[in-house]
Amino acid sequence: MERKKSKTSLSCRVQNITPSVTLEITGKAKEMRSQGVDVLGFGAGEPDFDTPDFIKQAAKHALDEGFTKYTPAAGIPELRKAVADEFKKDTMVEYDPSQIVVSCGAKHSLFNIFQVILNESDEVIIPSPYWLSYPEMVKMAGGVPVFVLSDESENFQLKMKNLVKKITPRTRAIIINSPNNPTGCISGKNILREIAEFAVENNIFVISDEIYNKIVYEGESESILKVCPGLKDLAVVVNGVSKSFSMTGWRIGYVAAPKPIASAMSSYQSHSTSNPSSIAQKAAYAALKGDKSFINKMVETFRYRRDYMIDKLRKMPEISCVKPGGAFYVFPNISALGMKSSDFASDLLEKAHVAVVPGAAFGWDTHIRLSYATSTEVIEKGLERIEKYIKSL
Repeated sequence: MERKKSKTSLSCRVQNITPSVTLEITGKAKEMRSQGVDVLGFGAGEPDFDTPDFIKQAAKHALDEGFTKYTPAAGIPELRKAVADEFKKDTMVEYDPSQIVVSCGAKHSLFNIFQVILNESDEVIIPSPYWLSYPEMVKMAGGVPVFVLSDESENFQLKMKNLVKKITPRTRAIIINSPNNPTGCISGKNILREIAEFAVENNIFVISDEIYNKIVYEGESESILKVCPGLKDLAVVVNGVSKSFSMTGWRIGYVAAPKPIASAMSSYQSHSTSNPSSIAQKAAYAALKGDKSFINKMVETFRYRRDYMIDKLRKMPEISCVKPGGAFYVFPNISALGMKSSDFASDLLEKAHVAVVPGAAFGWDTHIRLSYATSTEVIEKGLERIEKYIKSL
């Protein structure tokens, strides 16, 4: 019997993934730089600081000791214990190391979560604006992303009445990301408490992405578990060392989860990537157990850059911008200019040689995202070019 040939060699799963709307602009910016054009970039999703020396020394020591072999799939015991201790500080909830899974970055942790909790057509509530990989990872696991708009007039806070409208019998999980990428805004205690209580009442998982929780400027970014410890059996909390210790390339993220989920994630990971880098695990252990004054110094620098950027943006014609409470992004509203974010970003790059991320990537085509994880010089020059460009419209 002749086998029916497919029109494409790619799987349906891959074909269902939406290409990043930033690829074209990123590629264009690289091309322009290669041609000698002075392109200033505001797209960086990583701190521009070097990893602290004591962390690098720990990695060198691991190399010298020959710590270069396989480790347990979910991470070395001492790191899992250190992560459990860190989560206790952040959430005030006790975790056994068996409930900790260390993965190849927080993104990998999130990917694993969706793979182990979602069945085909299960729905995941995603507040919008959202980090652009959430919906794609949900789709890769066979799930369906369901978006709930937040309220820009109230610092992008989620409204419980809007969330409830999106709940169906297929709702499996709700994602919380605070401080948020792309807005930098922090979810208030009241909405976190309402979400937690609703999740417990309706037996819905809450996936709390807290990767930016150490980069906060006023007050604290509360973990949803600290606000509602009773959520523990339904909470999957994600964090890592990439943002707080400027270790993006080391690829260490981790999860605290109910034991059945942690066990499933460990098993799943053992058949995909196996363990994260042994050397990076030793470095992450040193980061969590060592001097954290680096974080405070980095945050103070980010605070200055944030305040400068907000002040400049708000003085530009037709631009408004909510002041972020954490992370290292601003998300200015360009809707009064009458341009879609992708058109604005493309034209800005072509005419002013400034690269920004269009808000369409995050579900809001009326905004753009700028990162201030770059030098003050780049920020000053880049904002001058943006203002000049806007005035020319």
